[in-house]
Amino acid sequence: MKVIAFSLAALAAASLSPGLALAADAETLYQAKACVACHKIDGPMVGPSYQDVAKKYAGQDGAAATLAKHIQEGSQGVWGAIPMPPNAVTDEEAKTLAEWILQQK
Repeated sequence: MKVIAFSLAALAAASLSPGLALAADAETLYQAKACVACHKIDGPMVGPSYQDVAKKYAGQDGAAATLAKHIQEGSQGVWGAIPMPPNAVTDEEAKTLAEWILQQK
């Protein structure tokens, strides 16, 4: 009975805080996909930090869609000479990652 009550409480908490659920899912994706090989949240690596990406796109209409497209298709010349290769992610995963990246201020 305690397990059921705890599960229901956790489910209710997640539904009340969708931002927390998004953050957990996106950070899991970030760790599981190739992102972590080239990006850090708070400092540059091969690619820019996610904080820098969030600053660059802050307040821009369609920023999440642009980032999702870059995640899926790759990009070149956006952050310098090193191209970002395409990543094997679904449309939903790309959207989740893009929205999470934009929150990394």
